[in-house]
Amino acid sequence: MPQHNPYAQGPGPGAGGTGGGGAQHWLWALGGAVAASVMGGAILFAAGAFGDARPDPDLAGYSYTSDLCDRTAFTPFESANYKIKPAGSSSSSGSSGSSAQNPQHSGVQQGAVDSMWCNAELKPSGADSNDYSSTWVYSSATLHKKTDPSAEFADSYRAYGSQRSSVSYQVTPVPGIGDEAYLVSRSDDSSGSYVILGVRDGWATYQLTWSSYTTRSSSAKPPTTEQVTGLLKASATETLRKLRS
Repeated sequence: MPQHNPYAQGPGPGAGGTGGGGAQHWLWALGGAVAASVMGGAILFAAGAFGDARPDPDLAGYSYTSDLCDRTAFTPFESANYKIKPAGSSSSSGSSGSSAQNPQHSGVQQGAVDSMWCNAELKPSGADSNDYSSTWVYSSATLHKKTDPSAEFADSYRAYGSQRSSVSYQVTPVPGIGDEAYLVSRSDDSSGSYVILGVRDGWATYQLTWSSYTTRSSSAKPPTTEQVTGLLKASATETLRKLRS
């Protein structure tokens, strides 16, 4: 008496059979085709057949420097009768501390961004030793090597104008510098001013900030916001040129 073979395949649908063996055979074949397709796609991606979706950074010719102060143009401020305060002198804000270095610089290179800073304390040429006025120029430059900053750049400065506080800011676009630039100005009263100029050129961003406070007893008259704006634009234009050289 012949024994039943449990591993024998029944007739497929093409042969007139209706058993599950043929359906399983077809499903196995389909699964193999899908698996082959998936593996083939993975190989294509691994080989870069579809290309790298990440664009190359557009640094617009800018390069990293460990000393941004060396590239910062202070001539416009000097022409407006401001000079860099001697290092080690007492702070113009009236504190008892002293600065061992003025201007001060720093910088770091990382995988995603290269960052540079320069902070300088300025003093009006006609100010006497008892003048406790304070004027600072802060600058920073960033080379974005992984992410295009253009999508967020404008909003980061427009956000100043949306702040709900006792201090109001005015944000205006500045033509003629980089791909786009914005000016943020704040004037609390006649004793001081705070003005920011932000510039984006390709994937490079630059910011120059003027912050000043003048006591009522000061012999030096503080510049207007319009005058400060002119100084920042002149300094930024020259500084960016130096960063490309």
